[in-house]
Amino acid sequence: MYDQAVGEHIKQFIVGHFPLAKTRKLGSSDPLLVGGVLDSLGVLHVVAYLEKEFNISVTDDDLVPDNFETIDRIVSFVQRKSTAS
Repeated sequence: MYDQAVGEHIKQFIVGHFPLAKTRKLGSSDPLLVGGVLDSLGVLHVVAYLEKEFNISVTDDDLVPDNFETIDRIVSFVQRKSTAS
């Protein structure tokens, strides 16, 4: 089940830290990588936030575009990692 509170938390972080996200009305299914909101360094910044905020551990194997393409996918990723812990 999609956790809307987690999604809003992640969205606020992205809008607050990435200039391109501030200039758009960012939806939960809008492309972050293809849309240019996040680049590879941006993903690492998001990973550090997720690890700290949600107390999860992100491995090298987790660093695939599919996990970070949209806010919805990031939420699903966080939920999978939280359940696995």
